[in-house]
Amino acid sequence: MQTLDALSTSALMPYPSLIDALRIAAVQLARREIHCPQRQVIPLNAGGVLLSMVATAADIAVHKLVTFVPGNVSQSLPVIQGRVSIWDATTGNHKLTLDGATVTGRRTAALSMLGVTTLCTRAPRQVHIFGTGAQARHHVEAIAQLFPEARISVTGRTRAAAEKFCTAHVALSKSLSPADAVTVDRAVDLVIACTTSQSPVYNAPARDDCLVIAVGAFTPTAAEVGADTVRASRIYVDDLESARHEAGDLIQAGVDWAQVHPLSQRLCGGEAPAGAMFFKTVGHAAWDLAAARIAVANRHA
Repeated sequence: MQTLDALSTSALMPYPSLIDALRIAAVQLARREIHCPQRQVIPLNAGGVLLSMVATAADIAVHKLVTFVPGNVSQSLPVIQGRVSIWDATTGNHKLTLDGATVTGRRTAALSMLGVTTLCTRAPRQVHIFGTGAQARHHVEAIAQLFPEARISVTGRTRAAAEKFCTAHVALSKSLSPADAVTVDRAVDLVIACTTSQSPVYNAPARDDCLVIAVGAFTPTAAEVGADTVRASRIYVDDLESARHEAGDLIQAGVDWAQVHPLSQRLCGGEAPAGAMFFKTVGHAAWDLAAARIAVANRHA
């Protein structure tokens, strides 16, 4: 069985191709051409969880089995670890196994970028990222590749954490700079929260000229963006069914679910959005399937 490490997995999934694959997968999911049961979440010690996510389509089937252990940060261990196995949907033959943390990081960042290109009328010029972990790194890499003119400010748990992150990842983007958590510059037109925080890290009033994206929280008890900001925005999600159960940012804000829109609605030609917007992603096996398609195609290119 072919099992790739993080570096080899990353090389098979360039962001432009991954975004295109996610666009296709989102539409196919809406048309029920991709089948995904709700993911299983099984408790581990110290607040960790084991996540099992399965998706099938006409071409391939995928199973992602990963652990998510927030406490690993204090031990300098990866928060997410695991594997994504890919199978032929007709023969059942194993095709490839990818590094689960890398698939999760890259497809999540790519999904954020799909949200930007779908919901924004112009490329972002000033981006503010909350978080200094692996997910923040993937987002910096994606932004630097797709929007190289954008400046990126970063807020961590402490100013020192933000400074360390920016220094460590200067090779990804020379426009990185640390920022305080108290204020976000009015020039910022894209905010991305990718933390493991259980309480909001961003509470600024919703603005018509700023898209807010939250990717870190995926349980009903966790929220990265304040309720007032959420309620004052036009809300999009990566998957409506999953969001109803897992999007703590929306659940805690008590949103009217009739006013929450899947991103596929816009991708399928829905009304162009206007005003303040909030895009919440909780993750979905269909996005892992999209990443697997690109990896398999590039593996045999």
